Amino acid sequence: MDEVILVDTEDRELGQMEKLKAHQEGRLHRAFSVFIFNSKGEMLIHRRALDKYHSAGLWSNTCCSHPQPGEPTAAAADRRLFEEMGMKASLEHVTHIVYRADFENGLIEHELDHVFVGTSDSEPKANPEEVFQWRYVSADELLREVDENPEIFTYWFRLLYKDVLKSVLAN
Repeated sequence: MDEVILVDTEDRELGQMEKLKAHQEGRLHRAFSVFIFNSKGEMLIHRRALDKYHSAGLWSNTCCSHPQPGEPTAAAADRRLFEEMGMKASLEHVTHIVYRADFENGLIEHELDHVFVGTSDSEPKANPEEVFQWRYVSADELLREVDENPEIFTYWFRLLYKDVLKSVLAN
């Protein structure tokens, strides 16, 4: 049984809950999002597997998930990057946000989402249970695509991608 770490808005642990139940009840829990860029400054995005329990088939950041109880968030980000995309990269924690999104299927994503950024020129070896498609995309192309078709991107990706692009491209 997958469990998530329940937290308050200051990321203090409050307990644990089965992942699906937390999403049914809209309980705030710890999560992370990983953004990988290649040496050309292109972002690696992926289209979520078509049978995911929410946001199936939508484009999103390189990977995202939840740390397991007792697992440091940075270690979980490293683990899931490898499990989902078959990649390793040195990740840097850049920020976190709290958001809530209600989905058509009745699930609620209420997360304190830690954002990690890394660089890699590796070609992903994507896990088909997690990833339907992937591609590297330039900042200009991504800005245009999200502006023209926001509905094909995950809610959390739309919240984060502009700030992540600005911070990475400014360096």
